[in-house]
This record gives sequence, structure tokens and C-alpha cells, in this order.
Amino acid sequence: MEYKSTGDVAADGYHKYREDVKLMSETGLEAYRFSISWSRLIPNGRGAVNPKGLEYYNNLINELINHRIQVHVTLYHLDLPQVLEDEYGGWLSPRIVEDFTAFADVCFREFGDRVAFWTTVNEANVGALASYDIGIFPPTRCSDPFGVKKCTIGDSSAEPYIAAHNTILAHASVFSLYKEKYQPMQKGVVGISVFSYWIYPLTNFTLDLEATQRYKDFLFGWILEPLVFGDYPEVMKKNVGSRLPHFTKVQSELIKGSLDFIGINHYYSLYVNDHPLETGVRDYYADLSVYSRGSRTDPSASQGVPTTTSNDPKGLHRVLKYLQETYGNFPIYVQENGVGSADDSLDDTGRIAYLSSYIQSTLDALRNGVNVRGYFAWAFMDLFELTTGYQSRYGLYRVDFSDERRPRQARLSARWYSRFLKHTGSSTSLPRTQENQALNAVS
Repeated sequence: MEYKSTGDVAADGYHKYREDVKLMSETGLEAYRFSISWSRLIPNGRGAVNPKGLEYYNNLINELINHRIQVHVTLYHLDLPQVLEDEYGGWLSPRIVEDFTAFADVCFREFGDRVAFWTTVNEANVGALASYDIGIFPPTRCSDPFGVKKCTIGDSSAEPYIAAHNTILAHASVFSLYKEKYQPMQKGVVGISVFSYWIYPLTNFTLDLEATQRYKDFLFGWILEPLVFGDYPEVMKKNVGSRLPHFTKVQSELIKGSLDFIGINHYYSLYVNDHPLETGVRDYYADLSVYSRGSRTDPSASQGVPTTTSNDPKGLHRVLKYLQETYGNFPIYVQENGVGSADDSLDDTGRIAYLSSYIQSTLDALRNGVNVRGYFAWAFMDLFELTTGYQSRYGLYRVDFSDERRPRQARLSARWYSRFLKHTGSSTSLPRTQENQALNAVS
């Protein structure tokens, strides 16, 4: 959750987030994940640090530490300083690597004595697609006929791959900086976040089985394979061709092994079947050459882009197991999992059922040997969602946006989650063990 404010960012909302952290502690949280706004900390993208922004984050981190809540920080969540977008196109330029590394350097220097868990980029895979292919995230670039809406500028065929390529290089640069300059003293870890969903074959025919694996390579392998093995999946090289940037030998050595952990944001599963690779101009989803749908019986299907979703707790278990089997025994954090609703009701029994089933799935994976280190429910309270504004409510705590004081009110799910964490009444509560200590967190 990123706090947004105007004016004096150090003072504005200070008492409110002190109240929020106290509420987190009363709920029973042991860990909290939030993002640092690059624009708030370094408004011009590089150079001078905003002292009020620095004070703001120091106050927040100190408040969390004072309540014995472990701090997990994400460095980038779609808030690129506008000056860098205007100057050289942001993530479309290799110049972003130096500027992002300098921003991370400031964060490590100023906060690393209290923060040991660093995620460089949130949803590196879907972020590149939503920003540069379908054009629904900033800077809303896309090109006909691929964009969800009419974009004024962009190239959906090439730009997602360029942006992801520079993201991988920037992440590896930050990882290297931390390992050499900060890790010996601060003892922290650096990872990256990818959006995930489990992918089932629509049928057991060979082409659909191959399509399923292809989707996994495009979804997970696009980001993780370079960071673990040093290069992109072979199927991406084949289908994307010259539009997929190339890592030099030096770059490949830099990125290979540049992970301490994997973070995933997970909500649902998909079913896919093969779609012949088209000729002519293609984007990422056309390169996938699959049809996807929300269930086996769902009559609607789209070429690559998920249009419907399937509530499938076992899918999370399968994702966790797949990541372990494919990329090694990295620690994995489920950094987002939850369900939104347009209903502002406090009686959110559906959210309780969702969270309970996905937490159980995470515990099952842990018991089956997956190196799961934490689970973060999305979200602690209602907040601005990227594509739905304040209309989609994900919070365990309701926020009244019509009241300028923004009062918080516990939903039924907040009370259930608190009981689960404290093991005093939830039907899914388990004996206090190392396993479910890892599940005591929120974003």
C-alpha cells in the first residue's frame, strides 16, 4: 500500500499512519509490505533527495519497527518520475539502469539499517505488458490493434520486450550494488516480483500441453529465466525473433543468479489451448499463440489476454511447486493475494472463504517442501486500485472515502484474519509452528 498525500508529506497523514500501524499491531501482523515512491523521495529522478519525503519514510519505518512489525519494501511500483519519462522514455531506455540504481542506493543507505527485505520491481512481467502493450498502466503506450484503449503513442509489438529487458538489467544492477556495498553490514536480501496465475491445458492433446508450457515460459520465464540462468526461454527467442532484445555475454553474467528470493502476486487460474502462430505484426499475446479462458466450460476465449478468471486455491499451490521445480529452491513470498468487491459491506464472508482457501493452499505447499517464507494478504485496507480507482474494495478494513478523515472500520474478514493470526478461534487456525509464522503479514 502506498500512501498518497499533498503538501507537507512528512506531516500530512502522520497521525493517520501512526493509527494505522497501531491497528496493524492490534490485528496481529508481524510483517508489512509497502512501496517507496521514487517521485516522493527524489522528485527529479536523480540528484537531490527531498528531505520531507525522507522524513516521511523514516517515520513510517520507525513506527513499524517500534511495533515489532517486519518491514518489506518494494522500490518501484509504476511511479517513475515524469522528468525521466520526458527526458529519455523511462524504461524504454538503457539509461534507466543507472538512474534506478542510484535511487536504490539512496534507499539502501537511508533505510537499510532497519529494512532487510527489498523487492526491486512490482509485477515486472505484467507491468511491462500493461504499460507498453495494452496501454492501461502508465505511461499508457500501445499501438493498434493491440491496445485495450486508443493510445496516442507506442509500439505494442516491440516496446514490452524492451521495457522488460531494461527492467531485468536494472534489477541485476541493484542486486549487485546491494551485495557489494550493503549486504555485508545490513544482512538483507533482494528479489523481484512477478504476477502469476496457474495455467491448465484445456485438453490433454499434445498441442494444448505444449501451449500450456509455452504460456508458463512467457509468463514466468520471461523474467525469471534470465535472472536464474542468464538468458530468455528458447520458445520466446523463437516466437518473438528480433523483437526480443539480446543480452551480451557481460550482461548475461551480470543477471545470472541475481536473486535472493522470488515474490509472486497471485489471484486466479486460467485454461489455455493452442492457437496457431499468426504471421504479420504481432504483440506479446499473439506471440504466445494460445487462447485462454477462465474455465474448461467457459465458452468465451481470447487470444492470450485473460478475460475471465477462475477462483482456484489449488492453482497457487501448483504455481509455488512449479517455481521450485523450474528455478530451484529459492525462498518464495506470496506478496499479494486477495479478492476485491464493489460491495462496500462489512459482512464480507466471501473474502474470508477466499483468503482461507488460499492460505491453506500456501500451507500445503510449505508442507510439501516448497520454500515459502511468507504470505501477504491484499490489502490491509481499501485503497486506490490501478484500474478501478476506489470502486473495487480489497481491504480487510473499510475506508470511508466520502469522509475527509478517511475513517477505518473492521470488516468481518479483518476480525477473522486477526483470530487466525492469533490462533484463537478461526476454523483454519493451526498450532503455532514455524510454518504459519510465515503467513502473518499483509500489504
